Amino acid sequence: MARQSAGLGLLLAAVATVVWSGSFVTSRALHDSVPPVQAAFWRWIVAIVAVAPFAIHESWRQRRLIRDHLGYLTLASLLGVTVYNTLVNQAGVTTSAGNMGMIMAASPVLMAVYARLGGKRLGARGVTGMLIACAGVLFLVSKGSLAPDFAAGDLWMVAAAFSFASYSALLKRRPAEIGGLAFLFTTFVLGALMLLPAYGISLAAQGGFEPTVGTVGPLVYVGVFSSAVAFFAWNKAIALIGAARAGIVYYLQPVCVALLSFALLDEETGPMRILCMALILGGVLIGAGRSK
Repeated sequence: MARQSAGLGLLLAAVATVVWSGSFVTSRALHDSVPPVQAAFWRWIVAIVAVAPFAIHESWRQRRLIRDHLGYLTLASLLGVTVYNTLVNQAGVTTSAGNMGMIMAASPVLMAVYARLGGKRLGARGVTGMLIACAGVLFLVSKGSLAPDFAAGDLWMVAAAFSFASYSALLKRRPAEIGGLAFLFTTFVLGALMLLPAYGISLAAQGGFEPTVGTVGPLVYVGVFSSAVAFFAWNKAIALIGAARAGIVYYLQPVCVALLSFALLDEETGPMRILCMALILGGVLIGAGRSK
């Protein structure tokens, strides 16, 4: 049973990672048509509508538990919903989707640090896999040199990586009595509410965007798949295998983003990226296994 739970946890972490990779490509594709804050706000409105039919009954039944843990839920919503995805959208204005995925791959290192600070022993296999995958990420960012050239969007992504790692570490303290769907629905609602003032300011300062297939389609994708489906899978994965081990699988993200951005956005690839992807994949395979 333990082995089956671990396998399911790794699978769910991989599903979330692959789906989230598409959201980086989407953020980059929308950078000149939908303001970042507005893209984030409508993403969560779509996610709320998608989750509500499955979660609203459970959320109402557990309303007292939600009220008792409102402080924790608000912090989780701020980090994982309000801040993280808004930073990703802001980064997409000035950096490539490939760079976004590469830099976000640093977040598992932070997850492992959080886990170690919490007293968790990572094990030799996990540390080795993390170091190999991290080396691949560093080579990708630096393009094989010792002097990486960061754009403004790269710095936004560094902040996003900290936010996502903090959210993932916080999931370890999630109240067990609150159901997964109720947790998801509540954090989506709270996150959207906290985004509302920024959305109003963006609307007044930048105006709205034209609802076309090219804008609404990507927002539906990130709302349904990258939000409802991926967050549910990721939260469940962390419950099964922990943030540090799920974080190792998250190193797959720059590989997926690089492939998608090459296929859909014609972003450059080459031998160096392929070599680095091999390092990342190798690190994932090593680190995702159980230490002896």
